Amino acid sequence: MFDSTLNPLWQRYILAVQEEVKPALGCTEPISLALAAAVAAAELEGPVERVEAWVSPNLMKNGLGVTVPGTGMVGLPIAAALGALGGNANAGLEVLKDATAQAIADAKALLAAGKVSVKIQEPCNEILFSRAKVWNGEKWACVTIVGGHTNIVHIETHNGVVFTQQACVAEGEQESPLTVLSRTTLAEILKFVNEVPFAAIRFILDSAKLNCALSQEGLSGKWGLHIGATLEKQCERGLLAKDLSSSIVIRTSAASDARMGGATLPAMSNSGSGNQGITATMPVVVVAEHFGADDERLARALMLSHLSAIYIHNQLPRLSALCAATTAAMGAAAGMAWLVDGRYETISMAISSMIGDVSGMICDGASNSCAMKVSTSASAAWKAVLMALDDTAVTGNEG
Repeated sequence: MFDSTLNPLWQRYILAVQEEVKPALGCTEPISLALAAAVAAAELEGPVERVEAWVSPNLMKNGLGVTVPGTGMVGLPIAAALGALGGNANAGLEVLKDATAQAIADAKALLAAGKVSVKIQEPCNEILFSRAKVWNGEKWACVTIVGGHTNIVHIETHNGVVFTQQACVAEGEQESPLTVLSRTTLAEILKFVNEVPFAAIRFILDSAKLNCALSQEGLSGKWGLHIGATLEKQCERGLLAKDLSSSIVIRTSAASDARMGGATLPAMSNSGSGNQGITATMPVVVVAEHFGADDERLARALMLSHLSAIYIHNQLPRLSALCAATTAAMGAAAGMAWLVDGRYETISMAISSMIGDVSGMICDGASNSCAMKVSTSASAAWKAVLMALDDTAVTGNEG
């Protein structure tokens, strides 16, 4: 898979990014349930007539108020119904990418008929848990996802168990890339970013391509709270400066507007979250454009941003009460600082100031207001970089 001359540690870094930075259509919590329903429907003998689902409290929180792409509706029930009736069981986080107008209409009809139920799983010791059970008469199929948005651990039908994930690790099996990453340091990541061959990390430019398209769609002003479009309008009115700081916030929040408002465009996610992917990508892209960076410099900055964001988020539960746009923006601060200055000290100070600034922001559930938190985090990231350029940072005694 890799050049045999590539540092084995660097290979694990690249694998970590490839595992955690993936396209995703729609907010990933309802999409996780949609995937469970789609896989269950693929195992069912006959068309789906009824859907039952159970999710963890954290997944319920993040799925209650977010729009499901293409439907104009919010919540987990429409996600489960559309996954069962129009989902692509092989598409992972893009499970709804092929959903037709007829499938959407059928899903809404199933909801209206009272044939879809979504409940909190009790008891539930898992942070991320979704289970979908689909029925055709007395025949049924059930799929359970645990731990990761696409991590299917059990498939069962009325005929018996089809698949169950083995918990044991084979002797001699390599540690996961995330486990390796958890033991690394910022200095090691920076060395990787500076020295890895461009060809090995070119793929990360796809994050810029996808999230820039989402941002452009968000600037149309018809999605979510249209924060990006509103701020752009205020620039035209002279109420907001047309500068780099404004561009970072406008273009980043616009992508989140479209994402949370239900646009049928994929985001490049980070750590299972589209908004985290947007936050780790767009500020870096805007700064790279400002300085006329070529593709190689952009790729290195994006790799630093995404890898730092993954490293920080990996210290937390997959879903939690913490708004992870803040941790993704810590990665963005690193990427922007690298573009402007490149020194380890500047990058480190920018991250430290971010920790002292936005840490503790509460996740109150996925919704259009996520774009507010994304814009706040992006703005804070650039402020942290500017402070670091002046050799100023929040210390461990201050935040």
